[in-house]
Amino acid sequence: RAETGAAAILTAHTRDDQAEQVLLALARGSGTRAIAGIPPERGAIHRPLLGISRGETEQACRAQGLEPWQDPHNTDPAFARVRVRTRVLPLLEEELGPGVAAGLARTADLAREDADALDRLAEQLHDSLTERSETGIALSVESLAEQPDALRNRIIRRAAGAAFGSHLSREHTRSVAALVTDWHGQGPINVPGATVERIAGRLEFRAAGRSTS
Repeated sequence: RAETGAAAILTAHTRDDQAEQVLLALARGSGTRAIAGIPPERGAIHRPLLGISRGETEQACRAQGLEPWQDPHNTDPAFARVRVRTRVLPLLEEELGPGVAAGLARTADLAREDADALDRLAEQLHDSLTERSETGIALSVESLAEQPDALRNRIIRRAAGAAFGSHLSREHTRSVAALVTDWHGQGPINVPGATVERIAGRLEFRAAGRSTS
């Protein structure tokens, strides 16, 4: 894109690709953001065909006299996505009736709306609640306790990520959240890149290996 001066890159992901992504995310037990599937846009990447099926794109190519390029990976059953495409989704359509792929794509749209809203709220709360401490950053336990789980967990993950570049798993996040919701003197909690401890009504985040003063 930089070499050609193009404004954007368009990809050919379709509604079928979206359905496969959602089904795989559900099978993994992923959260709302993963179930939201493939985003229509991300930076300069645009996916204008997510609302139509693979069959419709192929028909459009034939009508225009175009020969679509087929990714050879699309027929390799070593990939879970290919097995979902060739075995799982056809079976679901057979057993549950037509429209499964479209229904999964709608699920992605609904999940994306919720995830976007929750992420924006969490970002605003994180920015307003975060304080600098001698060893890193701190969040008020009382303020975190007032938030529903979905926001509290997002604030915790954002705090660790923004301050230390940490990517917290659900297990790590739940352990840190327990310092707020189920505290009985436990801690400190070690997470990737950081240590979190409840001190004097605040969650203190500090870089891993750094002790409190």
